[in-house]
Amino acid sequence: MLIERIYDDDLAQASYVIGCERSKEAIVVDPRRDIAEYQSLASARGMKIVAVTETHIHADFLSGTRELAAATGATVYLSGEGGPDWQYKFDGERLYDGDKVTIGRITLQALHTPGHTPEHLSYLVTDGAFSDQPGYLLSGDFVFSGDIGRPDLLAETAGLEDAGSKAAGTQPAGTDVVGARQMFASLRDKFLTLPDYIQVHPGHGAGSVCGKAIGSVPSSTVGYERLYAWWGRHLANNDEEGFVKELLAGQPDAPSYFGRMKRQNLQGPAILGERPPLEELDAETVSRQLAADAVTFVDTRHNAKVHEGTVAGALNIPAGKNFASYAAWAVDPERDPRPLVLLASGREQAEGMRDHLVRVGIDSVAGYVTAIEGLPLSTPRLIRPEDLPALTTAVLLDVRTKSEHADGHIPGSQHLHGGRVLWNLVKLARDRTIVAYCRSGARSSVAASVLRREGYDVVELEGSYAAWAARQGSASASQATA
Repeated sequence: MLIERIYDDDLAQASYVIGCERSKEAIVVDPRRDIAEYQSLASARGMKIVAVTETHIHADFLSGTRELAAATGATVYLSGEGGPDWQYKFDGERLYDGDKVTIGRITLQALHTPGHTPEHLSYLVTDGAFSDQPGYLLSGDFVFSGDIGRPDLLAETAGLEDAGSKAAGTQPAGTDVVGARQMFASLRDKFLTLPDYIQVHPGHGAGSVCGKAIGSVPSSTVGYERLYAWWGRHLANNDEEGFVKELLAGQPDAPSYFGRMKRQNLQGPAILGERPPLEELDAETVSRQLAADAVTFVDTRHNAKVHEGTVAGALNIPAGKNFASYAAWAVDPERDPRPLVLLASGREQAEGMRDHLVRVGIDSVAGYVTAIEGLPLSTPRLIRPEDLPALTTAVLLDVRTKSEHADGHIPGSQHLHGGRVLWNLVKLARDRTIVAYCRSGARSSVAASVLRREGYDVVELEGSYAAWAARQGSASASQATA
């Protein structure tokens, strides 16, 4: 049997290719939309992808189930659980608790494990060439390494200023406790009834906001989680109330784009098909497009370089590990369908960034440039921490997480997570200067570029909160020794 984990560091998301070595057939679980890696893996192993499925209606990335099925002819399997509000709106064979999918000598058995979402399925995998008993669990967003899926995510997303998320069937605010109780029952009645040797392969790793303390190791076992995961003691003592309280406490912020992901995944993401190579654009063409306000320029450099000068009106979405996440903070294609022009070192990097963009449903890229020379430029404004007192009417905007803000912030600052800024512009004053900061400056540079593009008067705090806190510490030390 082949079991291969395909991991996206950007979104901390895992999908799996399960293949039968004898029949040369494979099934893909929770694929992302850029599907070349699955096809390449199957081809290298001489396998044909004959089935594709997902554990639940995702909120943090756009599913590639339809994309992969369209490209390979694979049969689509989808959860039929969760009730009428949680039914997929696109075609596929429905799976219910206990149903099985057979791929050669391999069997995947669906387990209904609600809690993170009402329709959530996990898959018990049996390698029939080795045993008639299951050996693996693809747990999706049910059980992670050291953690479990948060039940409040959909309620929080529905409560954001994205009315469309409710149309997707997301839970109304206040039902997070219901989800937590479902999670308790799923752990008790499904997960903990499995043998301790079952290997657990989760849908996310450390860094995902689908849990609050997900471990970095790629897999675990039922026995290890039973003994050492934080929730184990609550289950051992049948302490449902303590479990609910601890599970719901301290969950990280959900970016606003999750509402769009949930809605599109419910309806079925648009199929991209074969994508042509990205075109390198010349400065004259891009300047003309910018003058006509026909494109959005994306400066993908580190914020320190951006602060030396960037394209006027550009969004700063730094290339690297969090490119898709930050892009989804800064670009809402439903609100602004203008295509993007990317700053890249060449076609390979540009097309790699395009792959990351489609994972969050940003599909329109006009092309790329390799330099900003010849384009209309501007220089973002910065302010040093020691000069903050002079801006007596400014709004200090903290775009870190709520837990970071609670642990310490600049007095008088307004908190708004960077992934919610674009959806909450009405909460920010247009007639006052906004001073944006995060911990080190990366997130606040993204948020500040969004606000500048929306016409706000924005200044970034040089060195961000770390510099301000260091200055406060130095001042305290000086006073103590005076």
